[in-house]
Amino acid sequence: MNNVTELFNLWKTKATSDPDLAIELKSMENDTEAVKEAFYKDLEFGTGGLRGIIGAGTNRMNVYTVGKASQGLAAYVNSVTDNGSIAIAYDSRIKSDLFARTAAEVFAANGIKVYIYKELMPTPMLSFAVRELKCYAGVVVTASHNPAKYNGYKAYDNTGCQLGPDAADYVLKIMQSFDTFEGIKSIKFEDGLKSGIIEYISDDVYNAFLQNVENQRISKDIDLSALNVIYTPLHGSGNKPVRDILSKIGIKNVTVVKSQELPDGNFPTAPYPNPEISEAFGEAFKVASKKPADLLLATDPDCDRVGIAVKCGDEYKLMTGNDVGAVMLNYILTRRKDLGTLPNNPVAVKTIVTTELVKSMAKKFGCEIIEVLTGFKFIGEQITLLADKGEENRYVLGFEESYGYLVGTHARDKDAVVASMLICEMAAYYKQQNKTLCDVLEEIYKEFGYFYCVQNSFTCEGQSGMAKIASMMDNLRNNPPKEINGIKVTVFKDFKELKALNTETNTAEKINLPSSNVLGFYLADGSSVIVRPSGTEPKIKLYIGAVGETDEKCNQKRDALLSSGTALLGL
Repeated sequence: MNNVTELFNLWKTKATSDPDLAIELKSMENDTEAVKEAFYKDLEFGTGGLRGIIGAGTNRMNVYTVGKASQGLAAYVNSVTDNGSIAIAYDSRIKSDLFARTAAEVFAANGIKVYIYKELMPTPMLSFAVRELKCYAGVVVTASHNPAKYNGYKAYDNTGCQLGPDAADYVLKIMQSFDTFEGIKSIKFEDGLKSGIIEYISDDVYNAFLQNVENQRISKDIDLSALNVIYTPLHGSGNKPVRDILSKIGIKNVTVVKSQELPDGNFPTAPYPNPEISEAFGEAFKVASKKPADLLLATDPDCDRVGIAVKCGDEYKLMTGNDVGAVMLNYILTRRKDLGTLPNNPVAVKTIVTTELVKSMAKKFGCEIIEVLTGFKFIGEQITLLADKGEENRYVLGFEESYGYLVGTHARDKDAVVASMLICEMAAYYKQQNKTLCDVLEEIYKEFGYFYCVQNSFTCEGQSGMAKIASMMDNLRNNPPKEINGIKVTVFKDFKELKALNTETNTAEKINLPSSNVLGFYLADGSSVIVRPSGTEPKIKLYIGAVGETDEKCNQKRDALLSSGTALLGL
């Protein structure tokens, strides 16, 4: 605690550039627990960059932790080139614009050319800008779909992918080598603009992004004007580009949820601005009650995820990320085959926690499914590997269960702009056949079997929470269950040790993926239970994949496996 106290006292003296920090530090003087949580460790920098609660302290998101990360990233860029450049974007979160400017000031002071968007823009547009402007790195200031108290700092390499482990380790090592208050170079943002080392990204890049997105249309000949859409950007950065792309492709009936249209980092009408949960659609449902629509769209604050609700009869049904991914892949493969545009040996990429349903579907079309670890950067890496072999055209879709999709190779991160466009195109195409997306999903289930998935997250805040998560993982790793819900575990995969144990033959095989703290239990009936700590939030996540012959049986099995999996965690 002495070190924590020393850090706290140092920050009271040195942390003067943001008045909000001084106020917070003063309020913490008699709160020992608050001081401990803010200073007991440094906010961790990894392949996901930084993410944490906004506030004062080494374990918080503030101008000093952002400055330190930027100094480390600047050192990385300067280690690989003498003429480096970095692109920066930011979303609507509290202090996102301040953190973006802080990063720009540090990069510029280190002799790196900075291209920064002049207004909030989605994460995929940062990935695109890195590639379009031929930058050596990129940064987007966002905490994605986290609650308002969070912000974050995602770092990208020259391919437009989030930093890989080696680059992230380099940045972290540099960050650990200098003093937070004395070791960071910085110039004034306005001086950087005057000298030209900081430059606003032009509208040409925005327009090029939209054109690249439009190029991913599949059924370009269908009439979209009959589709009715309600869209909410959830107070985030999707408002402008999503509306622009829908207008560009001819969708005229788009109603924007006014109460969530404008940027607001406090998210007053959506405390959890996450399109994965039904609460995020609350305001959209109100609009739909007065003006019915075929489809409700919701994008998260940095517009890399999209969730949907579909009009089915008199009700709106939420579709999961797995549901949409399955329908999207089916649509792409079916329509492109019919139109003669499907490449030879097509490739789709999914994460290890995403529905197994698509494997059966892909087999029908001769489509290869590549599985990667959780994190869209691993999907982006696969696109780059294909491009390096001159096989970029084989890629048809990348997707993950957490509502992230990428059609096209214009970016190397999930893109809710292109996903929103394609979802609307699908809805319009099937509407002409008097079908909803829910109808299409049911047809897929009847052909390939019922695959129901559910994910549950358990929050464990603070130092004690992180220790609890570590204990859960250690216990499961060292004492794996032989059966779950009365069903035998036939394969146990430890993605950290990179071993897959076949419990029936007692033989082990190597897993050809990077090491990751994930445990997978694969059952005799084809179902699965996967456990992993979140890489960006203080949570442990449980992924259930249930396989059944009918809707009723699959639902029952999914619920039973969720209960059994929760018990395995001791919760």
